[in-house]
Amino acid sequence: MLEVRDLHACYGDSKALFGLSLRVPTGGGVALLGRNGAGKSTFLKALLNAGPQTTGSMLLQGHSLAGISTEARARMGLMLVPEDRRIFTNLTVRQNLELALHAAGGRIPHMTVEMVCDLFPLLKDLQERLGYQLSGGQQQLVAVARGLMASPKVLLLDEPAEGLAPKVAHDLALQVRRARERLQLTLLLAEQSIAYARQCAEYVYLLDSGNLVFEGDWAQFDAQPALKALYLAV
Repeated sequence: MLEVRDLHACYGDSKALFGLSLRVPTGGGVALLGRNGAGKSTFLKALLNAGPQTTGSMLLQGHSLAGISTEARARMGLMLVPEDRRIFTNLTVRQNLELALHAAGGRIPHMTVEMVCDLFPLLKDLQERLGYQLSGGQQQLVAVARGLMASPKVLLLDEPAEGLAPKVAHDLALQVRRARERLQLTLLLAEQSIAYARQCAEYVYLLDSGNLVFEGDWAQFDAQPALKALYLAV
């Protein structure tokens, strides 16, 4: 579904990513792990042409993303749920969700508010609540649901567990997993929480200072306990 080869990224003279190659198979769940500042968010932004300057190859369903604008990449099926959620606090939950349909660009089928509320039942009673009236966990749930409205080919989640209580993060991960199963969704998750990532994804890439230092499944990751101490311990 998504293939990245030898990706380098920088902000002006400051280099952020160094030759990353990564593959997300159709219907698969891939976690990009790393500490804060490892380059995870930069990688997701590079996929959307949303900030860093890049070299290398990025392919979505075999089609090159070179020279394609951020808006066009979204309409091709790449959808980012950003780290800071970016809920419109003066709009209702329903209005926040409906705004996301602009990313579909006329692409059919897309989701309806009722469909995403069926996926995430907690949203049913929140539809008329304003964004500023939501808890952090509820805002994150709205952000994920909004990301699904345009029926993306690949959902990009950036640090969804950040700032959430462990129980709230756990429940959100279960709902993301259920949505993946029901929609056969392809997911790329950038996260530093191993527990959260483990619930949502099957395959792991580990990033440190803009370099990939490991890739494999969870069994292979668990077989190298030093990875946690070296690259994920705070």
